[in-house]
Amino acid sequence: MRITRALSTTLLALGLAAGPAAADSTPSASPSGDGGTPTEAGTSFRTATEIEQGQQATATGSTGDYLYWSFPADAGQRPTVKATVKLPDTHTAQTWQIDVYDGLRRRQSCQYGTQTRTASPGAASVELACVLRTVRAWSEPWANDPLPGTYYVRLTVVGLQSSDLGLPVRAEVRADSADIGGAAAVDGSLAKPLVPGIAVKSAGEEDGSAKSAVLSAVRPDDGWSSGWWSDRWVWTAIGGVLAALAGVGGYALTRGSGRPSRVPPGV
Repeated sequence: MRITRALSTTLLALGLAAGPAAADSTPSASPSGDGGTPTEAGTSFRTATEIEQGQQATATGSTGDYLYWSFPADAGQRPTVKATVKLPDTHTAQTWQIDVYDGLRRRQSCQYGTQTRTASPGAASVELACVLRTVRAWSEPWANDPLPGTYYVRLTVVGLQSSDLGLPVRAEVRADSADIGGAAAVDGSLAKPLVPGIAVKSAGEEDGSAKSAVLSAVRPDDGWSSGWWSDRWVWTAIGGVLAALAGVGGYALTRGSGRPSRVPPGV
């Protein structure tokens, strides 16, 4: 009897210990449809569905839910996030809003675009857009400039009648970027991009421990830039060459015909 009771206690303790461990594990990416297109959205920053730039993501949900996606943005890029919410046939006026957060979960303001829009009663859909500022390779700690790393998109309704709560909706989200180039280059770069899990992995590499971290699975097609190279170097070199040629030309025009004659004029 004592042996049976001891075994039961041990199994119960193991079950309780395994429960929190499973709950604290990093969630896997949301399921995707045919061709790898995401068909679900996360419900928090931690469970945000990862998408690539230029990829159309869809999700179904209920009015009042918070829908989250994430995508990578590198230095020199100006991200543009667009969202379309398809509403039910019958509904009252609804106000939808799209917010974008950087890797530090700081809300980034939209440079331009319709971030919040109200759908009139009976409208079939509502379209939102947010154009962020250009991502900088480095910034002051006190500044709120966009930095390279993972960006989070949150879509939700902010103005809602109680009668519309829980109605089914379908959302489509897409993130694209314009390459600004050397016009946005700065002197400096981050040691690591602001990607979830990068701090834990870096600490493990420094102290030689076996720490593991699940990093974001999406990144720019050509990898994260080092931050030191941009086309500004090319234009700087061209400017230097032009300045040298201008100096040589100016000297040739102002030096005259050579050393003046020693014979006085009129002799």
